[in-house]
Amino acid sequence: MTADAATFAAALRRENHTLKRSLTDPRLFAGIGNAYSDEILHRAGLSPLALTSRLDDEARARLRAATVAVLTEWRDRLRREAGDGFPEKVTAFRPEMAVHGRFGLPCPVCKAPVQRIVYAETETNYCPRCQTGGRVLADRSLSRLLKDDWPRTVEELEGVL
Repeated sequence: MTADAATFAAALRRENHTLKRSLTDPRLFAGIGNAYSDEILHRAGLSPLALTSRLDDEARARLRAATVAVLTEWRDRLRREAGDGFPEKVTAFRPEMAVHGRFGLPCPVCKAPVQRIVYAETETNYCPRCQTGGRVLADRSLSRLLKDDWPRTVEELEGVL
């Protein structure tokens, strides 16, 4: 949260990874875990699979602004809830979140069903309409199983639901 625009951009450019991987890499950004990275990417309107090397200046600025805003909002919210004590309920899945842990539920912005990608032990949640231009991202296991039946757009997905 203390990194200026140039430092933030330099951290993103350090390695060419997906935005999700870069945001959750503690060598690049401290304190952003899986849940907050989903929320940041949703707020910024960016795909979790976008590559850091392909971000333009405007997208980097949007990502930095979303990072600061989301982390500040959640820090303040959690402090208010805990008051002077220790937080009672420590969990990454909070009903107030926009996309994290909300697979299948409507996006609070556009009402499209929130989607997820599961890889190893990690889950990525995103809104296909707000973040990927309506495209449903392939899940390594399920999309391979369904092959041609895998919905590729929000409209195809809504036709299945």
